[in-house]
Amino acid sequence: MTSRRINVRKRAKMGPSPWPVPAIATTCALAEWLGVAARELDWLADCESRLTKSPLGKMHHYTYRWLAKRDGKSRLIEMPKQRLKAIQRRILHEILDCIPPHDAAHGYCRGRSIASFVACHAGRRIVLRFDLRDFFPSIRASRVHALFRRSGYPRGVARLLTGLCSTVVPGDVLPADRTGLEVYRSRHLPQGAPTSPALANLCAYRLDRRLDGLARRIGADYTRYADDLAFSGGEELEPSAGRFQVSVCRIALEEGFEVRTHKSRFMRRGVRQQLAGVVLNVRPNVRRPEYDKLKAVLCNCVRLGPHGQNHAGHDDFRGYLLGRIAYVSMINPARGAKLRAEFNRIAWPP
Repeated sequence: MTSRRINVRKRAKMGPSPWPVPAIATTCALAEWLGVAARELDWLADCESRLTKSPLGKMHHYTYRWLAKRDGKSRLIEMPKQRLKAIQRRILHEILDCIPPHDAAHGYCRGRSIASFVACHAGRRIVLRFDLRDFFPSIRASRVHALFRRSGYPRGVARLLTGLCSTVVPGDVLPADRTGLEVYRSRHLPQGAPTSPALANLCAYRLDRRLDGLARRIGADYTRYADDLAFSGGEELEPSAGRFQVSVCRIALEEGFEVRTHKSRFMRRGVRQQLAGVVLNVRPNVRRPEYDKLKAVLCNCVRLGPHGQNHAGHDDFRGYLLGRIAYVSMINPARGAKLRAEFNRIAWPP
């Protein structure tokens, strides 16, 4: 049996890949590439999910935290520990960054942002927004494995790469009285791992392609920022918005996702059209109250000094203000320039 396994490893080789990913033909080569022993690699990947059957402790690769959402529900954040996180970052930068996402994907993509996500939807007759339920945990390990196989990696290498980038939540982390947690009991993308955003975009490629094609057929535009789907159009989209929503939901279900229909928004010109906190009725702009509040803080810093204006207790108040100004500048450069000029008048203590 041992000699047969050795022969199989010798015959293993990379398959053809459409992307310039590093060549890793065997599991031993993967362990060497990652700088770990083969036994440690098996333990870190935990492809058989053995660790989920033991009580949560130091041997587990993730820590867990429930994060409250605005709607009163909670989101589970699954944070890899330092050793696994370092490995995931290498996979991200040296493998996943070599694979381009669909042009409609704007979240977690280099060179794209909220500004690029909303740009094509400004000044349209109607803007539609849909939200996907449990975006990261909805992406199963089988889809991640298929992506690594498509990249040319042999089955054993793809299996270990998948294990390193996915997880199953131990039972004692999930409250018994809370419904809707079934997605966490299967191997999925953890929200909190550095590889998950890129893998989510790549695994949603077919979803993006189909929704983009659906929009183009009626002269509409489509973009996605993580779990937010945005469409905009004119005379063809406006009267058929209800039927269009049904088509979006059907395609999402066929691709393994679910649209939260109660969070869908149909925004015509008569109301404030807004995506990701950006107002779009005429051109992309920050909300007026948000801009006025920031401008007032800057004016008070100029008049009274910055020390007494840090009401929220930010550790780096100067950096916080620069970050807010940079966000406004990204959406509306003219308004951002005015805020930056006001910031430059502040007398900061040495």
